[in-house]
Amino acid sequence: MAAQPHLLHVFPTFAHGGVPIRISTIINHFGERYRHTILSLDGPTDCRSRLSAEVPVEVRAFDGPATGLLGRLCAIRRFLKYESPDLLLTFNWGAAEWALANTLSPICRHVHLESGFGVEEAERQIPRRVYFRRLALARASQVVVPSFNLVRIATEIWKLPRHKIRHIPNGVDCELFAQTPIIGEPPGFVKRPDEVIIGTVAPLRAEKSIARLIKIFAQLSPAKRLRLLLVGDGDQRASLEALAFELGIADRVVFAGHCEGIEKILGWIDIFAMTSDTEQMPNSILQAMAAGRAIASFDVGDVKAMLPEESRAFVTPRNDDEALRTALGTLVSQASLREGLGAGNRDHARKVYAAERMFEAYGEVFDA
Repeated sequence: MAAQPHLLHVFPTFAHGGVPIRISTIINHFGERYRHTILSLDGPTDCRSRLSAEVPVEVRAFDGPATGLLGRLCAIRRFLKYESPDLLLTFNWGAAEWALANTLSPICRHVHLESGFGVEEAERQIPRRVYFRRLALARASQVVVPSFNLVRIATEIWKLPRHKIRHIPNGVDCELFAQTPIIGEPPGFVKRPDEVIIGTVAPLRAEKSIARLIKIFAQLSPAKRLRLLLVGDGDQRASLEALAFELGIADRVVFAGHCEGIEKILGWIDIFAMTSDTEQMPNSILQAMAAGRAIASFDVGDVKAMLPEESRAFVTPRNDDEALRTALGTLVSQASLREGLGAGNRDHARKVYAAERMFEAYGEVFDA
């Protein structure tokens, strides 16, 4: 039997987040077809909990030199020569030095996966990073992106050849996320029969702009029984809890923390809201669609293009909090509208974003 191809994945972080979760799902799908090594450059490896015990995968932090680009590149090359992977997979800007180290004199086949940017590049690309990417990705076999916006950026701004860009939309397990929510999940949360739940699923980080969502929620009419359910954790949690207290709505904002099984919770949410400053093709939107939830979101990345036509009216300009408040208010007040939009979102996810298409495309990338 031929040896399993060895795939080396280099993440800026393997903490819980959209990209590590998506790649973990893909790794689990292929089972023993590949052997994997996953490096977390900033240390956290929390997302290893998403990986099946049946898959041959090693997850660890990379302990390289802390300073000096030349020293880091030499250390990376020594590591690549020692591991001798069949394929190097680098993820986002945080792994760009690994891309460059292999590009200077290729040691193995390399694929770069770009899924989005931090808040510092929400408005525009940083010139020095643009030039670094052009050099670092010059010899990559492929650059995989999930959104049409990233296709445009990679070709028009990074000046990469179009034939190297592989557009693979994110996929979702439609059956998994269509399930009935589980009573007792998240712990301590019970939905009352007469209330409407606005919710989101996101790490509590700056670029997710959860503070804006809390402020918008505080402005909604209290005539309806409303609560805000925030699923996720992060370094902004304490400040967000303080904000809810200052606004006098702490009793109506639920901080659920991190949850391994989002599919157990999404059904409690009546309206899924997203206020991120920067996204490309967010998994959380796909999951909310598959769960049959009505969606109100800022217009970032491909969000509007992802949704069916009837839901796009509730995707509002990113800098217009009042427009999103109005969209949420409309959905809160009209239960039949919420249900109809949710059903349309679920059908659209099944037709366009079934996970099987994503798995097939990634298999082609891994085996090329």
